[in-house]
Amino acid sequence: MNPRLAFAPAHPSQPAPSPGILRRFDVPGPRYTSYPTADRFVDAFTADDYVTALRQRSELGAHGRTLSVYVHIPFCESLCYYCACNKVVTRHHSRGRQYLDYLGREIELQAAQLGRGAVVSQLHLGGGTPTFLHDAGLRELMSMLSGAFTLAAGREQSIEIDPRTVDGHRLARLAEMGFDRLSFGVQDFDPDVQKAIHRIQPARQVFDLMNSARGLGFDSINIDLIYGLPRQTTQSFDRTLAQVNELRPDRIALYAYAHLPERFKAQRRLSTMELPDAKARVEMLSRSIAALTAAGYVYIGMDHFALPEDPLAIAKRQGRLHRNFQGYSTQPDCDLVALGVSAIGRVGATYSQNAKTLEEYYDHLDQDRLPVVRGLALTRDDVLRRAVIMALMCQGRLDFEAISQAHLIDFRRHFAHELVALAPLAAQGLVRLRDHDIEVTAEGWFFVRAIAMVFDRYLQADRTRARFSRVV
Repeated sequence: MNPRLAFAPAHPSQPAPSPGILRRFDVPGPRYTSYPTADRFVDAFTADDYVTALRQRSELGAHGRTLSVYVHIPFCESLCYYCACNKVVTRHHSRGRQYLDYLGREIELQAAQLGRGAVVSQLHLGGGTPTFLHDAGLRELMSMLSGAFTLAAGREQSIEIDPRTVDGHRLARLAEMGFDRLSFGVQDFDPDVQKAIHRIQPARQVFDLMNSARGLGFDSINIDLIYGLPRQTTQSFDRTLAQVNELRPDRIALYAYAHLPERFKAQRRLSTMELPDAKARVEMLSRSIAALTAAGYVYIGMDHFALPEDPLAIAKRQGRLHRNFQGYSTQPDCDLVALGVSAIGRVGATYSQNAKTLEEYYDHLDQDRLPVVRGLALTRDDVLRRAVIMALMCQGRLDFEAISQAHLIDFRRHFAHELVALAPLAAQGLVRLRDHDIEVTAEGWFFVRAIAMVFDRYLQADRTRARFSRVV
């Protein structure tokens, strides 16, 4: 028997939460890939502010620290109706050629500010569909990146894959380019659901690609799933989970569908009458958690599962998890340089976002300006609360003395209101409140977003949460 297909016993310290408590936390909330969250970015933060942050990085000696680099490729050949990503739907691959030219300009502008040869320990290509670019285009992109940065030996190099756009031969060429991690967008294997969301993708196609990827020796393979989509039922999603367990990916990202048609035009093509109700969604989540933990997956946090031997699971056990705009990471906390339309980066105590449309992105670069159009310079309070939220989200424990010393505060006095607000969560067994620390319990990991929300000053001041996905 293939050892990857053998189900391990459930993780003993992570019992699946009951449907009742899942229903209690079926409310909108941020995903905290950053704090403050991206909806707090302001147009007053400009490319000049970003350049200042890069210069301060150099002056503080941070140029010796490794970087994470994210490249956004926005193009897709067809529209998935559920999608909330920044994308451009087109079958004209010549648009990819033009985009590469402008990416090259942005890379050169970044290198001019950072200093050529900055060391990159993590590289991720997302979208859209990065494999919209042909092999020659991806090789050109890698050449531009390696010319401007030093791509460290042993770096983590990942790419998001639409299984409909690649075959085994293409995966082999991606491996030759240095990619060692893949993320397959699956969402659901049910043909009726796939028809409703305009993403026809036979299961056999994904199984064949997984077999090819295993044979090529990719270090880690992730599969994305979404529950709460039109025409999904608990029974149909059970079948999808069974197929995913048969595939045995190293990691699984299980997202709740956020229906926000007022923000995302494509979602207006979905019938609200076909969306599962709240009870069905909660049952899907409950059954998914039970099935995946019974199959031996470790719940990492924030909808992510990994096999016990995966580096992400190991990092969680050892207290080395980090979190950035791509989600949980094993890489040490470092600055993130973001390239491409709409891409979001982090340098020091600032966040920045590029122009969201190709026209505006190209216009900035035509003027030899970095295409940053919004962002945020964090206040002292923002930096403090970011440290608190990320400690909870990543380590599941918050030491009062460590935070007090690092930020020159008295933790219990500074967060007296928040400690009172945590009491109901402690009564429900989700956190342990002690004299010297806060600890997220095994069950609390499933609701860590709700725990972190208590320390979000902006969210507590503004209770309008409809713009966020749901906590469960």
